[in-house]
Amino acid sequence: MTEPPAATADDAGLPGRHTDAGRRDPFATHIPGIAVTVDSAAVRVTSRRPLRVLSSALVGDGLDETREIVNMHVDDVAPDASPERVLRAFAARLGIDEPFVGLMTAAATEHARLAVAAEGALTVAVVVSVGLSNTVCAGVTAPAAPPPAPTPSAAPSAPPAPGTINVVLLLDAELTPAAMVNAVITATEAKTMALGEWKVLDPGGAPASGTSTDAVVVACTRRGAALDYAGPGTTIGYLAARAVREAIGRICREKIARDGGRVGW
Repeated sequence: MTEPPAATADDAGLPGRHTDAGRRDPFATHIPGIAVTVDSAAVRVTSRRPLRVLSSALVGDGLDETREIVNMHVDDVAPDASPERVLRAFAARLGIDEPFVGLMTAAATEHARLAVAAEGALTVAVVVSVGLSNTVCAGVTAPAAPPPAPTPSAAPSAPPAPGTINVVLLLDAELTPAAMVNAVITATEAKTMALGEWKVLDPGGAPASGTSTDAVVVACTRRGAALDYAGPGTTIGYLAARAVREAIGRICREKIARDGGRVGW
């Protein structure tokens, strides 16, 4: 993985850009025209040009185009509330008045991290938020039982929103739809390998493959010749996997440092 290129003039003026001499922005994507901002309310990706996006997001799912991707932090959602409506209202408060891709997580979004990998003309930036309150081992961990129906006399209570690993993969490239699906697989494999390296387990002690509510967004700038593949054996897939692993590893290291050891996972 090579050192990412210096920020370009296209980055100047976008939210989250810090271009003072000698100051490095930890959330610089190094992709012209794309900015990432991170705080306790959300992770937000803003692009000057529409991005082609494939995602499992709550809002803007499937194959679409957008200039805005939002990963919203929530502590809980009222039982009678629609997560989609909550996300759309939040986007409106941010001033987003166009189609967007929206995700939701109980993970502390201020601890989300971005990693960049580049080789030649290809640059990949990955921003990840990690919550590990509901880890699973795919094919081993049993599905969660549905919550019991409330009794007429019981006051409704909002269950806590589950922790989630949300991966937003930003590719300065053009990918065919099949290659975008390939990129989802590659990013997921890299996420699972990173969790294995950090010995994250499910509640029964099996190696965690993720959480029960993980989401992935793959967003392409559509610059350059179309790439037909994005598996881990391709350059674009290799860069994506390296960046995913780096971002998750950084989050895990920082969590251990904050907690004074492994706490909660």
